[in-house]
Amino acid sequence: MAYSAGDTILDDEYNNFVNKSSSPYGLNHFAGTGLTVYGLGESAVATVSAGSTINASSWNALFTGMTTVAGHTGDSLTSRSAVSAGDSIAIKAAVAADLATLAASVAAGSPSTSAVTTSSALQSPASSSTWTGVFTTEVRATFANANTMRFFFNAGGKLRLDPIRVGNGGEGGASGKDSAWDNLNNAVGNFDIKSTTCTRSGSGETQTTFASTTGFYDLGTGYTTLLLLADDTYPYTSNTIKIEAKVNAAPGSAVNLTIKTTATDGSAEFTYNDGSADNQAYRNGQHQHRLISINTTTGGGLANAYAPSGTSTVSNSTS
Repeated sequence: MAYSAGDTILDDEYNNFVNKSSSPYGLNHFAGTGLTVYGLGESAVATVSAGSTINASSWNALFTGMTTVAGHTGDSLTSRSAVSAGDSIAIKAAVAADLATLAASVAAGSPSTSAVTTSSALQSPASSSTWTGVFTTEVRATFANANTMRFFFNAGGKLRLDPIRVGNGGEGGASGKDSAWDNLNNAVGNFDIKSTTCTRSGSGETQTTFASTTGFYDLGTGYTTLLLLADDTYPYTSNTIKIEAKVNAAPGSAVNLTIKTTATDGSAEFTYNDGSADNQAYRNGQHQHRLISINTTTGGGLANAYAPSGTSTVSNSTS
């Protein structure tokens, strides 16, 4: 028979499904406010009083909450359309297993969610119109409070750094150095800082550092190097791009994340005027280090969506 009014189960077992704050976690811990990697900011499901019969409405509230989270995370749940008399132990095991699956997805930053949307460039600090030396920027995303920052990353939100060239270094067009920097920037691609990992969509060049298992929850108040990439083609092998990140407090208390990007033109053999008609050919064209936010949406069924409340360029220098 299907769950119906009068079905019995121990109230503390049901309340564990709803509200347990230690592993195996209850729905409210990973879907409600939660703590650190757990929590999506959804409304809590009510527990029942000691000695109460668990009515169909209570089961429906629990299962609806689970289905809502699964709609966002992309997880498949056990069908509960019908059960047979005597299945109480099997039913309990299935609920516990599905709750564990959902909790794990949230703890991983909802990596399979499709309920996100990509912003336009929120900050685009630019280098000098042509440059050699070092182009360094710091861009920051700020959230309304520490909980919304957690909910953003737990639900699959990401902060993206996208380095691009927007101008030519040569008077007559793109120089060879410009093309080399295009290759290096494309090798970075979209650099995304997620809940517990970071990724680069590009490939190639010489990767010295890539902290792929470092995300928001692993950052401290001092900069952590997430990526260091060098050009792999002579004579530009001294050109590098480095991406670092930090938060303003321990995750769970932090309200902002800052990304520092350093593009270094270390190709000394091309830092002089060779006397040609195109006397800027040794310089780089203008670059930008763009900050983009991948924001959560209600498209998967969650009641709340999260995005930074503001962004800023903290520093921008070309030297």
